[in-house]
Amino acid sequence: MSWAFLRDLLSGVNKYSTGIGRIWVAVVFMFRLLVYVAAAENIWKHERDEFECSIKQPGCENVCFDHFFPVSHIRLWALQLIMVSTPSLLVVFHVAYRENREKQHNRKLYRNPGKIDGGLLYTYLISLILKTGLEIVFLVLFYKLYNGFKIPHLVKCDMKPCPNTVDCYISKPTEKMIFLYFLVATSCLCIVLNLSELSYLIFKYSIKCYLKRHMKKEQ
Repeated sequence: MSWAFLRDLLSGVNKYSTGIGRIWVAVVFMFRLLVYVAAAENIWKHERDEFECSIKQPGCENVCFDHFFPVSHIRLWALQLIMVSTPSLLVVFHVAYRENREKQHNRKLYRNPGKIDGGLLYTYLISLILKTGLEIVFLVLFYKLYNGFKIPHLVKCDMKPCPNTVDCYISKPTEKMIFLYFLVATSCLCIVLNLSELSYLIFKYSIKCYLKRHMKKEQ
């Protein structure tokens, strides 16, 4: 899978972000996207082939694997990366809309089309709320699907067509657990950064509005 489109998207968003937003872009690109491409994808590459049960009853391994891993960790991680980055397109589209308006009117309508103010501020705040919400949704989804943030060394399966309770073994569970913890930690860090940026922007523009009103009253 080519991740060039996501890299280009993050690079484009970086131009219109605040300082905290640029840290978020760096975390997503350096500690999530690159780690996924360079290491995590290979660890889960043959997870189905390396899943073994103590009995070779036809269909038993397939049923047990599907029961304990309804969705691949790595595919869910990839979906999460795409989904949490997508709301940033709202900001890019809004800036493109401003630039297009200036071209149509053939004059300067904004001091800086990429400056976070007016309608672009609301678009930016909505994108932050969506990103935070999606991060939380995926963390809950991970937790619910796999009964916690853990990779067991051994799972016991009694699903049909297994003739009895069989022991099934997961390949490289410790290594997978380390990357799963890394995934959760970076996701939590991104939530903190999004909430910090949201609070910063609301506080900043609340103070700005207050000062404007105060100056009008004095005049």
